[in-house]
Amino acid sequence: MPASNCSGTVPRWFFCTGIPGLETFHAWMSIPFCLMYAVAVLGNLGLVAVVATEPALHQPMYFFLFLLAVSDVVLSSTAVPRVLSIFWLGPSTVSFRACLTLVFFIHFVSTMESAILLAMAFDRYVAICKPLRHAAILTRSVIGKAGLAAFLRGFSAVVVLVFLLQRLPYCRVNIIPHTYCEHMGMARLACADIRLNVIYSLFAALLALGTDSVLIFLSYTLILRTVLRLPTTDARRKAFETCGSHVCVILMSYAPAFFSFLTHWFGHNIPRHVHILLANLYVIVPPMLNSIVHGIKTRQIRKGIIRMLLHMGKCF
Repeated sequence: MPASNCSGTVPRWFFCTGIPGLETFHAWMSIPFCLMYAVAVLGNLGLVAVVATEPALHQPMYFFLFLLAVSDVVLSSTAVPRVLSIFWLGPSTVSFRACLTLVFFIHFVSTMESAILLAMAFDRYVAICKPLRHAAILTRSVIGKAGLAAFLRGFSAVVVLVFLLQRLPYCRVNIIPHTYCEHMGMARLACADIRLNVIYSLFAALLALGTDSVLIFLSYTLILRTVLRLPTTDARRKAFETCGSHVCVILMSYAPAFFSFLTHWFGHNIPRHVHILLANLYVIVPPMLNSIVHGIKTRQIRKGIIRMLLHMGKCF
């Protein structure tokens, strides 16, 4: 069994083995994963193209949707190709620096997406609760600062994770029982006290996901209160339609994230292959469903996609 030098040096390679206990099903599992990945990439790239080329969609809500679609493509493309290569070709090797890069991008993009969902919730709150001030509050300057703040928060939080991993001495078996590199999977291979890694990762996750989810819940509580006070049923229906797709996206993004997080830290009786399977679904299912939900439920996006497809048909 490959092992790193017991002097505590950094190993040159790690070996990702896939999903322990489900190796015989890897080939079959690759089929839905490949299909979901194709839908996620093509669907989100379609959203990016429509929002970028349709002048009517150059609004705050669609700018945040543009950022979410780009993040989904990066998140799924960072992890899923490696997952599929293990499913098709068996356990693979990855260099130490490449492993750190994977850890950075997966956690960074996940943190970014949480901030983008919060910005989208704030946009819906202003649009419904303060419609006359929407343009004055969500100016281009404010939107740009929100995007920059999301980037800086994600970068500063995750770069500490990478630093904490890089400082650890590794002298145990350099086999990661996972389909891709993730923070705790690498930390557990170290021959040193990793309590700082555990405490910081728990604190960062609670600070980012916990704070964002509470603020999103507060935003939609205020939105719901305002919607229920609208004078007509038609007005309430339109308001619910406006927020419907975003609520679906929030549920699809946070539900697997929190479930995976809680089972990872507190579900000690849950088999390891369940943890790893959840981690794999987290990087592919939300990106896939995000593109489908926005493509179907958002009328402007749907019309833009139809116009783009008709234009492409004429070109051929």
